[in-house]
Amino acid sequence: MAKAISRLVQDPVTDPAEVAAGAGRVAELDALVADCTACPRLVRWREEVAETKRAAFRDDEYWGRPVPGFGPVDAAIAIVGLAPAAHGANRTGRMFTGDRSGDVLYQALYDVGLASQPTSVAADDGLELIGTRITAPVHCAPPANKPTPPERDTCRPWLAREFELLRPTLRTVVVLGGFGWQALLPVVHDAVWEVPRPRPRFGHAAHAALPARDGGAALHLLGCYHVSQQNTFTGKLTPAMLREVLSQAKELAEVG
Repeated sequence: MAKAISRLVQDPVTDPAEVAAGAGRVAELDALVADCTACPRLVRWREEVAETKRAAFRDDEYWGRPVPGFGPVDAAIAIVGLAPAAHGANRTGRMFTGDRSGDVLYQALYDVGLASQPTSVAADDGLELIGTRITAPVHCAPPANKPTPPERDTCRPWLAREFELLRPTLRTVVVLGGFGWQALLPVVHDAVWEVPRPRPRFGHAAHAALPARDGGAALHLLGCYHVSQQNTFTGKLTPAMLREVLSQAKELAEVG
């Protein structure tokens, strides 16, 4: 399976920093993301997982490539996670799709009016997000769900360009977990938003308003515990807590 996946890549991207800034549209950026081969460890892992599979998904054809963002190109809200799950997005090709973390997230998005349906099981299941786009600082599934700092930094140009393209409409960002929070701060600072010193600290329900240097709208940054099973199974993050943060994001972004 890994060899078949490799053949799907027509023009592999080996250095995101060289090509990401040249993407003129979100769709073009997404296509480039899906062809990235910049991190050898992540390439090996994502393809190994796609070949060996999990028993429950042995009949599925895994995506096994970098997973681009998902949602409208004029989103007012962005949700930033960590990285694709090995048997979730790495299998289905769509962020937070096909795993229990996604089950929790999309149910909450539906409950607050930001998703057209409460489930996300496959890339062609008809789900649409409302004013919301989901992305991540690392686009490949990492071993043990732990990308390295160099892998995060190599992947950063994708997220930076995505935020630049979303700039005209983007008003609020919900960051799921401390890893995403730390990865996002330099991205927004290098774009058009001012990150204060000392930098805002991550925490559940943390809120920072970042003024824009271009004279446009400020960006509201909201923290939320990650929707990992470790957090949702233990009650560290409850559905009500997640809905509260998403509702705040919706209100700040004036969606709906």
